[in-house]
Amino acid sequence: MKHNILVRGLIAAGVIAVVGAGAFSAGHRFPSEAAAANAPVAVAAAPSASALLPDFTGIVERNGPAVVNISVTHDVKTNSRMRQFPGVDPDNPFFEFFRRFPGAIPRGPMPERGLGSGFIVSADGVILTNAHVVDDATEVTVKLTDRREFRAKVVGSDKPSDIAVLKIDANGLPTVKLGSSMYEKVGEWVLAIGSPYGFENSVTSGIVSAKSRSLPDGAYIPFIQTDVAVNPGNSGGPLFNMNGEVIGINSQIFTRTGGYQGLSFAIPIDLAVKVKDQLQQFGKVSRGRLGVSIQEVNQQLADSFGLKRPGGALVASVEEDGPGAKAGVKVGDVILKFNGHAISSSSELPAQVADVKPGSKATLDISRNGSVKEVEVTLGELKGEKVAAADSPDQEHGRLGLAVRPLAPEERQQFGMKGLVVEEASGPAARAGIQAGDLLLAVNGAPVQSVEQLRSLVAKSGKTMALLIQRDDGKIFVPVDLGDKQG
Repeated sequence: MKHNILVRGLIAAGVIAVVGAGAFSAGHRFPSEAAAANAPVAVAAAPSASALLPDFTGIVERNGPAVVNISVTHDVKTNSRMRQFPGVDPDNPFFEFFRRFPGAIPRGPMPERGLGSGFIVSADGVILTNAHVVDDATEVTVKLTDRREFRAKVVGSDKPSDIAVLKIDANGLPTVKLGSSMYEKVGEWVLAIGSPYGFENSVTSGIVSAKSRSLPDGAYIPFIQTDVAVNPGNSGGPLFNMNGEVIGINSQIFTRTGGYQGLSFAIPIDLAVKVKDQLQQFGKVSRGRLGVSIQEVNQQLADSFGLKRPGGALVASVEEDGPGAKAGVKVGDVILKFNGHAISSSSELPAQVADVKPGSKATLDISRNGSVKEVEVTLGELKGEKVAAADSPDQEHGRLGLAVRPLAPEERQQFGMKGLVVEEASGPAARAGIQAGDLLLAVNGAPVQSVEQLRSLVAKSGKTMALLIQRDDGKIFVPVDLGDKQG
């Protein structure tokens, strides 16, 4: 879960009983005060607290099976002082064996695990989650509520929107229903399902606190702010409305401690679907670019630039030869509208510009020297970071996660045997406890002497394989979990 400190430094239900009053028509005599005092008064029964609170059980029953747990593995560099064998728990029977090796100083990357959430949007295994959940992952595993686990491909990842699309090899899966955040109102109930701290399919609820909220690292995301309890591990999970539709993807929290403190932020599903479609179709996301930097217009600036009230986006700088400059936009202009949509806050403009296809024409209503004029601009393309390709995890070092080389002639003479030297270990191999400098002698009992032979054996292997490893004067078979093959 991404922990953003958004500010630097930084339910009880009430029940009201209503008493009905009778109406008197002309010709009726008003009762005396005494009679009125003794007359019975009908009081509406106060509804119970449970009658005023929403029932989420139906939403959870229908959508819970489509929410998945995502576990990822990252490679983290280690230093020479970290002598414990990476990836081997002290309770592991191999721990003492590896610990006794003089060469047990990790020289390659050490795997680090992370957790997140996601949800299935297509019965053939398409999953949405956050980009920061799978960024730089060497392996991504998806676990369903029926306890099945799948190795996932990262179809695409887009950091500006913090959206990633995964694919698992399965069919007939349960899916969520996608809605729209456009119609949600502040104060409406919402529900989150995810895996906070690894507690799978945990359910929390709250209300929409605000919409179109701008955050420091989310220039292109009009976040939905809620008071739903979201914690590390909830990232990438769905935010539901009371119709059981996904309206957002839980992404960030405000925190000083690393845990939930009452402010959660979700990416609108409308934006997420647009990103998903582009990643699936093109492998990247294209965004419009205006080529200007902007700032908020406060009351003092509004007075200075002759505006009736604060609003719009004040142009602070214009990129030379950029789309804005070519259209005649100048420093000091206040952009009041983009394609006819009023800009009430400067934070609204980047998302609207980015949503337009590069090369398209757009209109700007700008205020300059006290008068308003319309400007037509041809948008450029925003150059973002390269997105993740649709290749399977561990592609660099193959399904096993090993980079190896044959023994040199002098090494064969020194060791008196044949095999492959491990140059680098990642993914499944690193998790099993194999590291750079080990000597790989055999796979599933078959001796290996070439890289091509190793690749062939790995390709033919099922979910697990046993590697015969030598380190110093000790040999041991190490089981490696390869996971499911990716089609």
